Amino acid sequence: MTTNQLLFSLDEYHQRVARVRKHMQQRNVDLLLVDQTEFLFYLTGFSISENMYRACLLPLEGDPVMILRAVDEGPFLEHTWMSDYVGFSDWEDPLEVIAAVVRRKGWKNSTIGIDEESYCLTLRRYRQLQELLPDNRIADFSGVLEQLRASKSPAEIAYVRQASHVCDVAMAEAIAEAGVGTSERDAAAVVHGCFMRMGADTSRAGIITSGNGDAFLHGNLHNHPLASGDILHMELLPFIRGYSARLMRPTVIGESTSKQREIAERLLDIQDAQFAAMKPGVVAAELDSMVRKPLLSEGLRSSYPNISGYSLGYFPLSTPRTSDFTRVFRPNADWVLQPGMIFHMYVSASGLAFSETVLVTETGIELLTKSPRKLSVAA
Repeated sequence: MTTNQLLFSLDEYHQRVARVRKHMQQRNVDLLLVDQTEFLFYLTGFSISENMYRACLLPLEGDPVMILRAVDEGPFLEHTWMSDYVGFSDWEDPLEVIAAVVRRKGWKNSTIGIDEESYCLTLRRYRQLQELLPDNRIADFSGVLEQLRASKSPAEIAYVRQASHVCDVAMAEAIAEAGVGTSERDAAAVVHGCFMRMGADTSRAGIITSGNGDAFLHGNLHNHPLASGDILHMELLPFIRGYSARLMRPTVIGESTSKQREIAERLLDIQDAQFAAMKPGVVAAELDSMVRKPLLSEGLRSSYPNISGYSLGYFPLSTPRTSDFTRVFRPNADWVLQPGMIFHMYVSASGLAFSETVLVTETGIELLTKSPRKLSVAA
């Protein structure tokens, strides 16, 4: 027998549903079809990947219904607050099952809201849905759930805080074990072990590679021995209950140069100034400029094509997105910071990168990651 283990209180789930329904009323949507993993988790607590199509039907009034593979009923019931669900056999067509539920529940002539940016609702599936439900009107509901997830609840923040602590411990252990003759893979093994020991969801370490030039942030993991002068770049991203924190630190193997120390200090100074300016109501583009302009004007970077930060929160392992770009820091970002938002803020140049997991508070920010903000050296 499956024992229910809610990751959030029943009251929190009810508040989430109420907020979604408020937007449904504003958009004249009677029935919402939710299928992206992030949004399913937010509303139902269920986060199994889309090996076969599955979705939640949320009516404006009454209980929501989850439609999913029968084989996934166990994990669904373990973490959901919902009681109404339909499990289909693997040889059934999920969209036909959904259409049958719509008709059985009396939602035949309702307006169905969909997320037109959903990576689950392919063009073929959308057309099939229209064919199966010719009496229903389809309305766009894009962007709403992204907006509602932007500021985190205290319970969500607590999960990210735990993940941040795992980041700090794993980073310290990996730096302590690094040195001449070790490899990036050796560092990854240390991180994997630490994650598992400390209760992370998986041993997925993040990006561990060599710091070279300005385009190394998404580098590959290598097996070759690290030599004196090499830079070990680590971006760690442990998950606790699906919530991820992130942390970047550079480690010079052998001995750092005066130039590296100078660049590291300047990067940290620039980022510290940005952090001091991060408060509710501040426009994201202004904060991005505080990093972008000095890096370019001082010649630390010849170009800066990437963003300087992005949203953090729930990251299902099954999503095609490895980062949440709901809110990003870039020159044309016109949105403003709000309390409860959490970001991964980073700065990099010449093979060196520093980042933090940052929580926006009522008066400023809190760095959830606590690792020493310095250039490390490993002999």
